[in-house]
Amino acid sequence: MTMKKIILTFFGLTLLTTLSSCVNDLDTEPKVELTLQQLLENDPGAVEGILSRLYASFALSGPNGPGSSDISDDAGESPFLRGIINLQDFTADGMKNRWGDDGLDQLTTTSQWTSNNKFFRYLYNRAYYTIPQCNNLLNVLPSAGVEIPESIQSEVRFLRALAYFYVIDVFGKGVLATDENYGASDFLPEASRTELFNYVEGELLAIESTIGNNNGYGRANTFVVDMLLAKLYINAEIYTGTARYNDAATYLSKVISEGGYTLESNFVQNFSGDNDLSSEIIYPLIADVVVSQSYGNTTYIVNGSLSPDTIPILDFGAAEGWQGHRATSAWYGLFGNLDTSNDQRASLFWTTGHNYVMNDYKEWTDGYPSIKFRNNNLNETPTTGTSFSGTDFPLYRLSDTYLMYAECALRGASTANLSDALAYVNLVRTRSNADPITMTDLDLDFIIDERGRELNLEGHRRTDLIRFGRFSGGNYVWPWKGNLAEGTSIPEHYSLFPIPQSALDANPNLTQNPNY
Repeated sequence: MTMKKIILTFFGLTLLTTLSSCVNDLDTEPKVELTLQQLLENDPGAVEGILSRLYASFALSGPNGPGSSDISDDAGESPFLRGIINLQDFTADGMKNRWGDDGLDQLTTTSQWTSNNKFFRYLYNRAYYTIPQCNNLLNVLPSAGVEIPESIQSEVRFLRALAYFYVIDVFGKGVLATDENYGASDFLPEASRTELFNYVEGELLAIESTIGNNNGYGRANTFVVDMLLAKLYINAEIYTGTARYNDAATYLSKVISEGGYTLESNFVQNFSGDNDLSSEIIYPLIADVVVSQSYGNTTYIVNGSLSPDTIPILDFGAAEGWQGHRATSAWYGLFGNLDTSNDQRASLFWTTGHNYVMNDYKEWTDGYPSIKFRNNNLNETPTTGTSFSGTDFPLYRLSDTYLMYAECALRGASTANLSDALAYVNLVRTRSNADPITMTDLDLDFIIDERGRELNLEGHRRTDLIRFGRFSGGNYVWPWKGNLAEGTSIPEHYSLFPIPQSALDANPNLTQNPNY
């Protein structure tokens, strides 16, 4: 059974309160309506429904529709995926939001970051909601009264590792809450970035051979684990001070050679309502128009990028346009002249009625909205639109793997070679009808630009810019960086977000990141 089916079948399961936990007290005992043993005795397959609830915590706000929330934060603003987009894409060069919300403005202009910004709190709270849920389930499964496949337990450990990856990446430290210290009465000690890195690495290496390859669409498998390992390793020099490009290339090669994934012939297939048919997506976050509605999954991206004032929103399967997000020239400028470019990706901006230059980030018509994501199926002409998106979010896909491999080769990984790197880059480019490049064109500057052309608005950009030394400082500026239209330098400490004040108040062992 695919995860899309599991979510449709089990998402409304009220017995998931067996896994309830409080964000400010990571070790709260679960309150139960039925014990897991009783639940599984009645329906042994219910464990997949509980597992689907953990998967859904990355895209949805709560168990009872888009107005419900697992945490005590705003149900619309706080979902995990929405936080990834806010912190990874709106803080970087390609995308800006115009709504003027306190906190979101500071992300869009990379300025005046403080520990009281609610958007930092949202992602921290979501991570430390998901982590205890996984710990609770891992503690209960051994005494559930029925045999639980090791692959199920490995999936739970993967989801916990994925939540920790974002803690490592955006905050650089936190607490290490595991199934082993579950129930501890004392405040957990602060864990450094290296300690969290080592824990996540160990977990992923432990489950890589046990999670299985045939868990179905929307669920983690060996190659999803390999992708997260590769993400961890390719950023290891930033996270720990020790480069691990050889290790990154090793796991990327495994995904490429053994995973069975192939590039979709049409780039837009990966971002359409039927992208569950894509042969390229390695790991999606599931959405559904009816059952798994959320203001925080791809609904946020699709509706937020549309406006009935300037765009025929029905053409993109939408019933609403929130008039929020526009790309900047730092993204579409990578394609040169959009009118003459043959690159399919260059056509995925709405230009009519909009200005090339973003003189005012709060003005809807300044900047080009991205029409990369849409609600309608690839070859469908919609007659009605929907308020919520059913398009899955491709967290990992093969083109990312190819570009990461090429980067590792350029950074000197002995487990990668430049001939394969060039071939992979050209597969990515020619799929979108872009001209192939030669070996003389292939360098790190080209790779970071190609990652922008291929992967912007997919939750990677801030991390990429930091790894390439282009985020903080002033050697690379973009529109509204540092709250200036032309861009300016930002301080080095912005490479990490501040630890939310609510987390510092809840645990006296936590300390603030430097210079906040």
